[in-house]
Amino acid sequence: MVVPPLVRAVIMGPPGSGKGTVSARIIKHFGLKHLSSGDLLRDNMQRKTDVGILAKSYIDQGRLIPDDIMTRLMLNELKDLDGYNWLLDGFPRTVSQAEALDKQCQIDTVIDLDVPFETIKCRLTARWIHPASGRVYNLEFSPPKVQGIDDITGEPLVQRDDDKPETVTKRLQAYDSQTKPVLQYYREKGLLKSFSGTETNKIWPHIYAFLQTKLPDVSQKDAATPR
Repeated sequence: MVVPPLVRAVIMGPPGSGKGTVSARIIKHFGLKHLSSGDLLRDNMQRKTDVGILAKSYIDQGRLIPDDIMTRLMLNELKDLDGYNWLLDGFPRTVSQAEALDKQCQIDTVIDLDVPFETIKCRLTARWIHPASGRVYNLEFSPPKVQGIDDITGEPLVQRDDDKPETVTKRLQAYDSQTKPVLQYYREKGLLKSFSGTETNKIWPHIYAFLQTKLPDVSQKDAATPR
């Protein structure tokens, strides 16, 4: 029996481009291990590890976490995923991070969610949350029954600082300047696969069809297994 080669994938896209939704679907259908730099950072900060304390000091000052700290954190975690197919989310963010990753492992494919910035601005600035539960509403496609009020508790909704229009513009500009060179780096290696659109549900079938050329759909196998 021929063992298929392991798939090492990276997903990229601006904040608010639907990376979380697409990643969840990739994991469900293709069984990849998901490694998110944001989740990993939050976990390390919560557990007050050396890297977590260091990272928090940069975040508290509103500064970007240096490449070497992020690289150390992510590459250390990847050592435990040696025998698995995996999907990296939020890393690499700079060319030097991409180069460090290349030294440790061979990336097969980079999925780029190419969503127009105007679409993202509308999407993010329409997002409101209920702080206590984390419930998220979107004024465009899943609004609360009463504007500004949580459906279940009747408590007021808030807009995260990250989702305020001026912050969204800054985040998109930072992504543009920092990450465009990374996309170019992978494009030159022939690894970049861009999927353009304004709606995740319309982009997803194209990503799904592309990944099916590399991996079987494990969710169908599960569904076919008698309970």
